Amino acid sequence: MSTATLETPNTASAEPASHLSQLDQLKKFSKVVADTGDFGTIEAFKPQDATTNPSLIYAAVKEEKYGHLLDQAVRESKGTPLTGAKLTDHITDRLLTLFGTEILKIVPGRVSTETDARLSFDVDALIEKGRTLIKIYEDHGTPRERVLIKIASTWEGIRAAEVLTKEGIHCNLTLLFSTVQAAACAEAKVQLISPFVGRIYDWYKKANNRDYAGAEDPGVQSTTAIYNYYKKFGYGTEVMGASFRNVGQIAELAGCDLLTISPKLLKELAESEQPIEKKLDAAKAKASDLEKVPTDEKSFRFLLNQDAMATEKTADGIRLFVADILKVDKLISEKIEGADAPKGAPAQS
Repeated sequence: MSTATLETPNTASAEPASHLSQLDQLKKFSKVVADTGDFGTIEAFKPQDATTNPSLIYAAVKEEKYGHLLDQAVRESKGTPLTGAKLTDHITDRLLTLFGTEILKIVPGRVSTETDARLSFDVDALIEKGRTLIKIYEDHGTPRERVLIKIASTWEGIRAAEVLTKEGIHCNLTLLFSTVQAAACAEAKVQLISPFVGRIYDWYKKANNRDYAGAEDPGVQSTTAIYNYYKKFGYGTEVMGASFRNVGQIAELAGCDLLTISPKLLKELAESEQPIEKKLDAAKAKASDLEKVPTDEKSFRFLLNQDAMATEKTADGIRLFVADILKVDKLISEKIEGADAPKGAPAQS
């Protein structure tokens, strides 16, 4: 999944709300984010920020228009003493940062670069990976302020993000499905979290064999609860609702800090003039009677375990990202074999 914050267009303030598209109405309440993996689409939307993940990288490097980035990453690895898995990791890191660098030529803001999902339960390895990615960016002229390191919202991932944050390395905590994950991220002072509205909705729809709409949508309820919790206790971590399945979910979260929306749903919003009202409100959240969630390790693990949806969707998300990074590894290995083969000789399959 890829995201990009859209710039709010210059519209006359006197224009009647009834003549504004839903998209323009939404921009009055939230930063609208384009959820797309295509550079051309990102450029067309004039985004502020963007993000990458293993699924995007795998899909992109198979396309001819992005294949040169993989070629460049392999070419730049020549001469290093690394071999085997370490060489593959090195090339993957460079490939990720090449994608990020290209995106930063389009967007004026930040790019999120995903860590290897296989490290999701290894604090030290995640810290090292975050530092490595930032160093590659900085060595090629990109300041760390323009990069968000994307990490799964496991206990270990949050602890790694806490260390990186203290070093001035900003993080985006992804695969987030519960208030306890969000609370722990806030206590760690991470820059941004991405609660997955649509995946929560998917789980409950399947589990209960029924559909949900409007304010009763479990994904909407979860993200609303997280937003209210943050505003109640004054946390500075940004909340970005993600993985929407329909326009109704988006409308119910108007007022969230950021909302990441697919091109299909952006088009629907742009073509409709139905009214959208602000649903999330920081002032109302501050006046609520919410209580703090305990975020010590024992409480975190217990509360997450008690939430079957959050436990299953976090694990499932990690598995899916691991599967895609393994596919990227395979592509890199094949490219290395092709690069090392004698000229005119076919690469071994």
